[in-house]
Amino acid sequence: MEALAGFAYGEILSKNEMTLADINSYPYEKVSAELVRCCGSSIWAKKMMARRPFMNEKSLYDAAEKCWYDCSSGDWLEAFRHHPKIGDHKNLTKQFAGTGSWASDEQKGAVMASEIVLNELAELNNVYEKRFGFIFIVYATGKSADEMLKLLNTRIQNSPEDELKVAVEEQNKITKLRLQKLLS
Repeated sequence: MEALAGFAYGEILSKNEMTLADINSYPYEKVSAELVRCCGSSIWAKKMMARRPFMNEKSLYDAAEKCWYDCSSGDWLEAFRHHPKIGDHKNLTKQFAGTGSWASDEQKGAVMASEIVLNELAELNNVYEKRFGFIFIVYATGKSADEMLKLLNTRIQNSPEDELKVAVEEQNKITKLRLQKLLS
């Protein structure tokens, strides 16, 4: 991430917003740092930067998806490490300062959860992480804590290969949502 030297996540723009013209014209370091906030993979951000300029938002989203699926499993795991665990509100703003507000909004279904559900999420998250080697990645927007707990219970039964595919799909959805937020 040497290209990002001197730029802290979230420091780039006070409102965390860019236009497509900004993405196409701002200096490499600034745009790359914002793209890493959207996905978490430095290689994905480099691939995206190589595709500039983007003709329109659709071409940005299409490139994001193509670049994502062209990444390696190591790149995917790097992106996963940029997420807080579902329901882990204590570490959300502290550990994930650059994406905390986005993640908090995405996980707002877990905010209203009972302590019992949050404890179950935390416990099962730990089991999941030990089983698969990465945290539970889910497109949480619009999902309640109970829904996410059900998904976690179901997906923990997957084979490691199948679960990685599911997590990659979920990350792709999250990245598109975050790109939309960046452009909003």
